[in-house]
Amino acid sequence: MRSDDERKKTDGKNLVNNDHPQVVEIWNNVFMEFNRKADGSLEYLPAKHVDTGMGFERLCMALQQKKSNYDTDVFQPSINYIAAMSGYEYGKDEKTDIAMRVMADHIRAISFSIADGQLPSNNKAGYVIRRILRRAVRYAFTFLKLREPFLNRLVPLLADQFADVFPELKQQQDFVQRVVTEEELSFLRTFETGIKKFEAYKDTLVKGDFAFELYDTYGFPIDLTQLMAREKNMQVDMTGFEKCLLEQKNRSRKDAEVETEDWNIIADGDKTEFVGYDELTSLSNILRYRKVTAKGKELYQIVLDKTPFYAESGGQIGDSGQLISNDGNTIIEIVDTKKENNLIIHIATSIPAGLKGSFTAKVNEAKRTAVTRNHSVTHLMHSALRQVLGKHVAQKRLIS
Repeated sequence: MRSDDERKKTDGKNLVNNDHPQVVEIWNNVFMEFNRKADGSLEYLPAKHVDTGMGFERLCMALQQKKSNYDTDVFQPSINYIAAMSGYEYGKDEKTDIAMRVMADHIRAISFSIADGQLPSNNKAGYVIRRILRRAVRYAFTFLKLREPFLNRLVPLLADQFADVFPELKQQQDFVQRVVTEEELSFLRTFETGIKKFEAYKDTLVKGDFAFELYDTYGFPIDLTQLMAREKNMQVDMTGFEKCLLEQKNRSRKDAEVETEDWNIIADGDKTEFVGYDELTSLSNILRYRKVTAKGKELYQIVLDKTPFYAESGGQIGDSGQLISNDGNTIIEIVDTKKENNLIIHIATSIPAGLKGSFTAKVNEAKRTAVTRNHSVTHLMHSALRQVLGKHVAQKRLIS
């Protein structure tokens, strides 16, 4: 038997020297011999093996002597249930068969992902779940004439089927089913209208602005529009779609733009002493202020040397209140308090011309008390929900 060094000098020479990178990729994907380093060079792995591509479903197919993954006992319970409930016999029509397979396959990924803590959303991993869920709903709607939420009804069947190997799904069965149901209801509210608009579309090329309308108004993921287009031998103008999507992003970005002026320095100092845990009023001096403009609205940010105002953090919103001059003639209404670059920022809708001298910083006590109570109750409720519903319940900050 030749050593690795001998192999490098002979039959493995070209591969190790990376003379034929495409051959290397094919070879390595199957035989798992090499580790590609950051500089592109290859080195032999200490343990080599063969990747047969024999996933769980294919292994079941081989052991059960079936011709398709979908004929195994992994998928057949779901497929048989769909067939019985829809009234379409499995194995009689290619389109309805495909619809049942898509539903049986997608509900597994959807259910396991939700049970594992990932909820459907409009971005990242959550959007993957939403896309495949809507794809399954579309197949059920179009080919099996299932007009009401149906996909969720497969969750209990799946939970029982995999109770011994994935007990988390059984434990969270009700929660997962509710999430899937809400997603189906949300999509079905606009889906039928969108389908009618698509069916009425006559051009062989689905224009970008129309594909974007389906996406933006009716909730059609672009890959779903492409799928429906292929079924009708139509093409989708992806360049036009991407252009519309970019224009929307630019509009959103512009709406979110904030114009910030430079700080106007009133007094020395760059830190604020927070006394709000013990006091709701304090004698304070304004260190600096600046004007900010967002969505056409002007606001002013003020930094104090000492403040009782609690800045939004930890899930609790910021305080509001007033800054009152010594003579009582000047009152600045503080509408919110936030943190920015380790500064406590007091936000006002307007400011007077003269800001020198001391001010009494006074927190709106009634609001602070109500907010504090609500914040505490939120944590108590969260604890109770986790005890009753399960550990999947989580508090998360919503990013707008």
